[in-house]
Amino acid sequence: MGSDGDQDDGYVHRPSGEPPRQAETSEEFGREGWVLVAMIVFGFLVIPTAILLLPAAQGVVRSLGLTLRAAYLALPLVPAFLLGAVAVWSALRSRRS
Repeated sequence: MGSDGDQDDGYVHRPSGEPPRQAETSEEFGREGWVLVAMIVFGFLVIPTAILLLPAAQGVVRSLGLTLRAAYLALPLVPAFLLGAVAVWSALRSRRS
């Protein structure tokens, strides 16, 4: 520790003499990435389009046993639950590797 103790040159002494290991990183997007992209497209494009088309599909909504108000409330929950499930799946999968 010389006169300039605030300066750190990044040197770490390793008694074994082995060089520091680099963390393995993958540049590939992978299956988890593409599933996440699909869920985001589903949540930002498909569901809003379905919400816009909901009044025209009142017969389908009623056949499911829902009112139009209930369908407006339930439809945005679909991508929310799916994104949550994908997040948990991706986190568990990344811990295994």
